[in-house]
Amino acid sequence: MVIAVATTAGVWWFVNVGPGSGDERVEVGAAAPPIVGTTLDGEPFDLADAAGHPVVVNFWGPSCVPCRDEFPLLMAKQKQYADDGLRIVGVLTDDPVEPARRFVADYGATWPTVEDPDRALKSTYRVAGRPQTYFIDGDGIVRSIQIGEIREADFDRQYGAIAP
Repeated sequence: MVIAVATTAGVWWFVNVGPGSGDERVEVGAAAPPIVGTTLDGEPFDLADAAGHPVVVNFWGPSCVPCRDEFPLLMAKQKQYADDGLRIVGVLTDDPVEPARRFVADYGATWPTVEDPDRALKSTYRVAGRPQTYFIDGDGIVRSIQIGEIREADFDRQYGAIAP
């Protein structure tokens, strides 16, 4: 299946999210594929632990300028929707770990960032470009995908589909 995904610039991307070689892949309206790994802090991570909460999964890297630009917005939205139980999860892709650790520490971000050294998560989630963000409801269903930097109106519109 091909879905259209809008970016903040009004550009539409068409992403093939249908079944492929039998691997589990992301699809709007279907269960989010697992994210299991190690965080930048060396802690184990399993997306399944966020069951029952709205989740925003953001594929990013510190060398990506739009990723850096949207970081303060993600921090503000985490605080704004804390009473909803919003969980934000970063997935570091296409960048080394050390600069990402410094970047997260400099900003004081409190959400986990999962390392993706072999780009398996990037492949499973069919990341077309960074940043790419997934809005997942409390039942673990992907409700929206955004390719490109998130602006406040984008976040609020898509969060509305996963808010409790």
